[in-house]
Amino acid sequence: MITPPTIHAFLPPKRILMGPGPSDVHPQVLAAQARPTVGHLDPLFIGMMDELKQLLQYAFQTKNEMTLAVSAPGSAGMETCFVNLLQPGDTVIVCRNGVFGERMRQNVERCGAIAITVDNAWGEPVNPQAVEAALKAHPEANFVAFVHAETSTGALSDAKTLCALARQYQCLSIVDAVTSLGGVELRVDEWGIDAIYSGSQKCLSCVPGLSPVSFSPAAVARIQARTLPVQSWFLDQTLVMSYWSGGAKRSYHHTAPVNALYALHESLRLLAAEGLEQAWQRHNDMHQLLKLGLESLGLKFVVAEHCRLPQLNAVYIPAGVDDAAVRKQLLEQYNLEIGAGLGDLAGKAWRIGLMGYAARRENVALCLKALENVLA
Repeated sequence: MITPPTIHAFLPPKRILMGPGPSDVHPQVLAAQARPTVGHLDPLFIGMMDELKQLLQYAFQTKNEMTLAVSAPGSAGMETCFVNLLQPGDTVIVCRNGVFGERMRQNVERCGAIAITVDNAWGEPVNPQAVEAALKAHPEANFVAFVHAETSTGALSDAKTLCALARQYQCLSIVDAVTSLGGVELRVDEWGIDAIYSGSQKCLSCVPGLSPVSFSPAAVARIQARTLPVQSWFLDQTLVMSYWSGGAKRSYHHTAPVNALYALHESLRLLAAEGLEQAWQRHNDMHQLLKLGLESLGLKFVVAEHCRLPQLNAVYIPAGVDDAAVRKQLLEQYNLEIGAGLGDLAGKAWRIGLMGYAARRENVALCLKALENVLA
């Protein structure tokens, strides 16, 4: 008989999350998650799911019928798009300008498809001219995949132009909007995005663990025309949609994360109440305040201003400064979390997030003062 361990309840401190995610969760969202759990096929819960779908359509700016929240984090949203759309032998133009473009490439190859990579330096946006050159060189291409907001660097790519290129060359577009949804301009229908995925824990100020996705009618038609079954049963959208869009007689697919969906419903309701354009402007306003303060401390941005994400600020670590020691001191003395660099920027940059509820004046002021004190 194994003796039961003596473990006390976990009581986390109140951190201020200004890293690359998760972001600060709005208090109303935390409160929503604590509401009583109901069955995932309860008529009242199904009604809430209908509202959640409408709110997601607003956030994505789309009328796509196949718009829902995958019951898993953004990485599963990414896989959802690739495994449903791709079949062995398909050719995908994959744009890489950071960690998450490379993850797209790995997904393509795991689906048995062929990845044609278009590379840009870390910190630069995807180059549309290079993408068009790849499309001309590979007329067999079926898809163009790129990251709208590259979280590893803070670079923002021109999704409108890239999706127009995909359409021009008869390709469907697959877009990573994990860090962009709710933080910068994003218009799925107007820009002609075919498949898009995001995450609940960034600019939506929700708890981690859900991935909003949306598929255009052209993408749905592609899924329906598959000759092979989707390689993932759980992520197969032909099965999931009968749960999200089956009306009062929805079929059982999986037990939805009921309380997490309460939280997403509340976070999207708050976004709709604020207004998308107002939320985009708030992120930009807070970025401008942070930018002035960081530059006054002598910190240099990784990304040029014209293609810089307001909600994810990557700055170079000054020479002679211990990366880990600074972040440790910020966490222990100020309860403030900022992010380390990833990939090519590991040990060279900090990533400071201003996402969702974290994009507030008091957070900017605390971050700047804390950095000033620690660096001094």
